[in-house]
Amino acid sequence: MTTGFYWDERCFWHGGGNYAMTLPVGGLVQPLPGGLPETPETKRRLVNLMRVTGLERHLSMRGAEPATEEDLLRVHPGSYLREFREVSAQGGGELGLRAPFGPGGYEIAALSAGLARAAVFDVLRGQVNNAYALCRPPGHHCLPEYPNGFCLLANIAIAIEAALDEGLAERIAVLDWDVHHGNGTEAIFYDRADVLTISLHQEHNYPLDSGEAADRGAGAGLGANMNIPLPPGTGHRGYLAAFERLVAPALKGFRPDAIIVACGFDASAVDPLSRMLAGAQTFREMTAHSRALAEDLCGGRLALVHEGGYSEVHVPFCGHAVLEALSDAPVTAPDPLAETINARQPGPCHDRMVENLISDLEDLFGSA
Repeated sequence: MTTGFYWDERCFWHGGGNYAMTLPVGGLVQPLPGGLPETPETKRRLVNLMRVTGLERHLSMRGAEPATEEDLLRVHPGSYLREFREVSAQGGGELGLRAPFGPGGYEIAALSAGLARAAVFDVLRGQVNNAYALCRPPGHHCLPEYPNGFCLLANIAIAIEAALDEGLAERIAVLDWDVHHGNGTEAIFYDRADVLTISLHQEHNYPLDSGEAADRGAGAGLGANMNIPLPPGTGHRGYLAAFERLVAPALKGFRPDAIIVACGFDASAVDPLSRMLAGAQTFREMTAHSRALAEDLCGGRLALVHEGGYSEVHVPFCGHAVLEALSDAPVTAPDPLAETINARQPGPCHDRMVENLISDLEDLFGSA
């Protein structure tokens, strides 16, 4: 059993702009130490935790080359790449919405996309059993010409298009459990039948105008897009119910050659950008279910690509739990917030609301 772990210290050197959380500084908005919530510390602390527990010794720790311009051009137009490269060389700036970058931002973003590409390629070529790419900056909000929500390049889409172009797969499924809607990935593949996109997210969190369950794809891709908008406060039981009753049947019906998970940890109960109640055990069990589905459907070909997650304390434990489930390593890092999160799980009334929502979605997706 070999689990590849793809990372690069240079990705932690990506810098954002003059923000206070998600608000640009100015007027009555005061500067905030750290600026954007998307900082290197959640990722760096995950690597540190893996080293302290010894988990890294049970993984194949790997780097990767940056994605090439040819790779990027399969998703992003040359005009956007040229502007991004020029602004990066001039010291950085911001081209879209809430996606600032500093000097060298273009090169770091290409490296982040390269980590995702390497993880997907190594899984498809059988060089590792499964993989985790610790990408930064993230990618699932990025549109072809418009960086958005901390995302500068569409990492997963870049990896998928390269794999399809090289004939390593014909059908790929993307499962996005980041708490925010994966609008960029959705948009890129919306009219495609060869890529199934599933987004499990908090309803009307970000972006505010996307992620509706009725958005099922278009043209050849009709039915190949699935949005599962969950209400604030959905906890461990609700996430697993949605996974088992909505996500698993969709993957089984699509029968992909590989499954790629957009792995955000911002559904954490203590994340500053969400109002969900997931714990490390939630991510551990969703990973275990994903792995079992991959083994049943596509020879175990499973790659996870890091997206969001902004609690510097909790993300490392959520990530460690995911990697334990991927690798079968005999190493654990117990979630120090488990008791608190378990005590805050929703009660029967909320569970019934989530149950009714899932039943409605089963009817909607079954009729499409």
